[in-house]
Amino acid sequence: MKLYKVKVNGKVYEVELETVEEVKGSITPSTTEQPKKEVKLDGHAVVAPMQGTILKSHVQVGTKVSKGTKLFVLEAMKLENEILAPHEGVVTEILVAPGQKVDLNQHLLILG
Repeated sequence: MKLYKVKVNGKVYEVELETVEEVKGSITPSTTEQPKKEVKLDGHAVVAPMQGTILKSHVQVGTKVSKGTKLFVLEAMKLENEILAPHEGVVTEILVAPGQKVDLNQHLLILG
């Protein structure tokens, strides 16, 4: 061990530092990725523009929407982002639920 003196805000402290040997071997990080759900497209998918968490869904299966209709609220980096319908159609399938984390370009719902 080596002894060092450190000055913090005008006060001197003595610090002992121990040399640590390098650990050999490999570490495999664990992943908690959810398996990707296979999506069968019978319409046009609306995808997540960024990764985040779905806070709220404003539509249900069977809802008729026009371009610009609010579909979801997605929280990313503490900001709430509205996901809007890119075109008119009918919601045929909702693939996410409030509280679910989503990745960039993940399918959120299908518009028929």
